[in-house]
Order: sequence, then C-alpha cells, then structure tokens
Amino acid sequence: MVKVAFYGGVGEIGGNKFLVEDRDTRILLDFGMNFSERSRFYSEPWLSPRDERGLLEFGLLPNIQGAYRFEDKPAQIDAVILSHSHTDHSSYISFLNREIPVYCGETTATILQTFAEITPKSFDNDLEGLRFNTFRTGDKFKIGMVEVEPIHVDHSVPGCYGFILHTSDGAIVYTGDFRIHGTKPQMTHEFVSKAKAAKPVAMLCEGTNLIGADFSTEREVKDKVGKVVSSSQNLVLATFRNTDVDRTRTLYEVAKENHRKLAVSLRQAYMLNKLKADKNLNLPAIDSSDFLIFRREKKHYYKWEQSILDLPNVIDAHEVRRRQNDVILATAFSDLKELLDLRPAAGSSFILSSSEPFNEEMEIEYDKFVNWLDHFGLPMYHIHCSGHIMPTEIKQVIKEVSPKTLFPIHTEHPELFGKFVSDLTKVTLPQKEKTQLIS
Repeated sequence: MVKVAFYGGVGEIGGNKFLVEDRDTRILLDFGMNFSERSRFYSEPWLSPRDERGLLEFGLLPNIQGAYRFEDKPAQIDAVILSHSHTDHSSYISFLNREIPVYCGETTATILQTFAEITPKSFDNDLEGLRFNTFRTGDKFKIGMVEVEPIHVDHSVPGCYGFILHTSDGAIVYTGDFRIHGTKPQMTHEFVSKAKAAKPVAMLCEGTNLIGADFSTEREVKDKVGKVVSSSQNLVLATFRNTDVDRTRTLYEVAKENHRKLAVSLRQAYMLNKLKADKNLNLPAIDSSDFLIFRREKKHYYKWEQSILDLPNVIDAHEVRRRQNDVILATAFSDLKELLDLRPAAGSSFILSSSEPFNEEMEIEYDKFVNWLDHFGLPMYHIHCSGHIMPTEIKQVIKEVSPKTLFPIHTEHPELFGKFVSDLTKVTLPQKEKTQLIS
C-alpha cells in the first residue's frame, strides 16, 4: 500500500516536501524552504534562527522522525530526491542525517555545492558530509521497493527534472517545476510523453501560474530587453537570478547586438565558470573579451573571489561610471548601494527580470528598492519569462498524461486548480502534514 505525506507545497508556492512510502521504503521528494511561512517568524539578517529548535517550533521544519542530523537516532529515510536547485525545493537538505543519500541531476549538484562554497557557512546551509548521487535523463535507479525514472524538464534554472516513481501500486508522476514556453520545450514534452506511457495512478502537479499568468517567451524577453537597451542613452542595470542561464544568455546576446558588454558580479561569474563544464548550456566564457566582471569595493575578498580578480576583464564601479553607454550591468538587490559610486547619468534604465514569486530570495523590501530607483532617476521595466507552466498548458498536460488521481501542489489556489481540471480526472486536494493513500 503506497501513501504520500504532504509536508510542504500544499496551498502554497514552494516549500515542497513530499514523503512517499511503499512498504518499508521511504523517499522524500524535494526538501525546500517556504519563504512566506519563514518570514512570519524571521527577518534575516536581524532576526535569524540560531539553530533548528525555532524551525521545529514554528513548523518550518516538519516533524519527520529519522530525517535529521541533530536527532540521536539512525536514519529512517532511504533517500531524498531533488527536482532542482531552487531553495524552495532544496535548501533544507542541510539538516538531513548524513546517512541519507541525496539524488539529483549533475547540474543541480554543481549549483548547490557552488552556493555552499560562496555563501558564509551557517548551521542552515552546511552541506558538508552530504552524499550526492547524480543522474541524467535516461538513467534509472532503485531505492528500496521503488524504481525512479528522472526525465528532464524546462524551468528557469538548468538541471531540472520531473520523476516517474514506479511503485508497487503503480506509477506516481511528480512534475517538480516545469514549463513549455521556455527555451527547451522539447525536454518537457519528453517528460510528458514518458509520464503518459507509465499510465500513472497519481500525479503531483505544480500550478504556480493559475492566477496572474504572464505568457512571455524568452524570445519575447530578448526583444523587449533589446528595445530598452537600444533606446537607453547611458547605463542599463538588470537584476535576474544568478542561475537563470537563459536570462544570462539573453542579456549577453542583447549586449553584443547593441555594442555593449554584459558585466556580471563576481558571484555570478564564479557560478558560470562552474557550470561551463556542461556544454549543453552554451554559456559564454567568463574571460571572453565580450564579457565583463564587476568587482564591488570591499576590504576583504574571499578565496573564491580572489580566483577571479586577476582576470583582465574585471572592472569596478568607477570604470562602469566612465563607460555607461558601453555596459549592461547585472546587479543583485544587495548591490544597490553601488549606485552611490556608479552615479547613473540621465537616460539610464533598470530592468527587473527575476523569476516569480517576486520576493522569494530578495534581501530588501520593495518600497526601499523603489526609493533608490526614484532617487537616482532610474525608470524600471519588468521583463521576464515565467519559470512555470501556463494554465491552458497544464490542462493539456494532464489530459495527455491522464492520471487516475491528480494532487494539485505548489499553488496558492488548489481549489481553483481542482475545478479547472475536474473534467479530466479525479482531483484530491492534499492537506498539509496529512497522509494520502494512493490507491
């Protein structure tokens, strides 16, 4: 008898944590942080958790026996399988008992290990001792009673997978986060085709975009960004996720077409250099003459930063200020104070091109951000391509896969989701921290 316990991703976007049990086999699908729930109790960096006790007290970490490194008991989870590297799906693996293997795509492992290297170590981002077992599409592996089949999908970060779990009661399909309107729809179509062939008894499907869907492709993002850049007389600043390689490539190409150069942060350059081993990503070399690396002024640089500082294409704020009509500067929200040295001239622009939800990983409140833009005379353009599938495409996918039961996840509107596809299949609305029999 197969059952799934829903510890996160229920009536909320992110925080996915699903425990699949098939007889004596226990597998966690994703183990991520829920940002909105965490923000109810904490406000980093001023009010941060000191240890796991607060996270357990407020239900931010689920009470799963035999899962954690701080428990004085052997592991009772056979494996954790990650769909991708976004923190709302992966960040709580740091708390896992080190006897529990973590399965993920090769690129996901690279991203997670690189972030651990470049982020100051604390109790809730320490990956030391974790055992990563990596895979690619075409691989299959067995965990206890369950055979796991990962298939790549397209999302706003590379190395994303959906899964087919072949259990004793039939196949369970887990979409992770996916889309069809991105740069590699063929990957998602392959996942859907294989999910259909598995004749699943259950499907856990994301529904992030059921309200407020903004259907834009990466091609359209490039066209819109190109118009902003070509009409901007001076500096163009752009904010997007470090790991959104599609957006990096788009900004790089737009810069070249407009006789500018894309300048990225030391952090982003270091990540790109780690990811360059995957030739499928087609990323620009960080030491390319068409590429710049922006160095923030500070008294001390970390060892990983020092490994980049000697490259000939590293520039500082004073050089960017001098070359304003020659640069597209990729910035993080924590870089806003650099505007004091950058001094954008009249005719400069700011492009917000981050994935939703807007406040997921930002370190500054939106009103403060707008105040900075107001002060320096920077109009803002919001141009992005969602990392999540659109509503009509969700319905088409569910129709094609034809699961016996659908569980809406990763959505703030599960009731809407259920009604929207109720003509296609049986819909069961999961409840947080409740267990649901699959058959």
